[in-house]
Amino acid sequence: MKPEDYIGLMKPNWCPGCGNFSILAAAKMAFSELNLDNSEIAAISGIGCASKFPSWIKVNSFDTLHGRPFPVAAGAKIANTNLKVFVFCGDGDCYGEGMNHFISTCRRNHDFVAIVHNNERYALTTGQTSPTTDIGTKTKTSLYGVTDPPVNPVALALSANASFVARGFAGDINHLKWLVTEAFKHRGFSLIDVLQPCVTFNTVNTLEWYKQRIYKLEESGHNSSDRMAAIGKSFEWSDKIPIGIFYRDNRASYESYLDQIKDVPLVKQDISKIKIDKLMEEFM
Repeated sequence: MKPEDYIGLMKPNWCPGCGNFSILAAAKMAFSELNLDNSEIAAISGIGCASKFPSWIKVNSFDTLHGRPFPVAAGAKIANTNLKVFVFCGDGDCYGEGMNHFISTCRRNHDFVAIVHNNERYALTTGQTSPTTDIGTKTKTSLYGVTDPPVNPVALALSANASFVARGFAGDINHLKWLVTEAFKHRGFSLIDVLQPCVTFNTVNTLEWYKQRIYKLEESGHNSSDRMAAIGKSFEWSDKIPIGIFYRDNRASYESYLDQIKDVPLVKQDISKIKIDKLMEEFM
């Protein structure tokens, strides 16, 4: 399939120049390279600019509540292990309202890919601070500057035992496409935290600001099987900011432990002979 085969019926209404356009392009390119059929893909989202993603792409989709895409994605994967499940959400959605689900997913190692559009703002609600906003930043909800230190998504995922942890950059579509394909090939939970400039509400972390600082881990000799080295790299955030695959291992996914779905997906099992009358009587 070609990238254009995944174009949805509606056109994106993101701000002109938004980094979300690049993430959308990279995802469609990755789907094409992986030759994924539209009917195989499930795109799950929460609420926010990033979470409008399923509206602009021609695949199965489900828009959940704010901060709730991870449990819905886990449920979809458990119900139908043949689905290729992708979560598209923002930093507020994932690391704010959904923080507890994020940590649980890392720990359990559910088999799906999460692409987090990280622009350091609640952009859909016009630019309030998010969990990843840099300390000292002034916004309409922090007139004297943010006093809370920002969440470090990569370090948090590593400490929560995620089995694939990466960071991408919306300004490098080909590299981001590669990360999406590598994350998909991984069996278990895959996080890609994407540095995504917000041209309307974040005038500090711009496209050029990132371009002056980012470097690729795969070009620096980083060993992605070394968790402690990955943790060290995750705290680089100043003159140098690493992107790429920080860490991956081959531990079994959550779904592989479920004997009930090892051979046949739950949605394809014959349940006609299962009787729940007695169970229902206990609840009625």
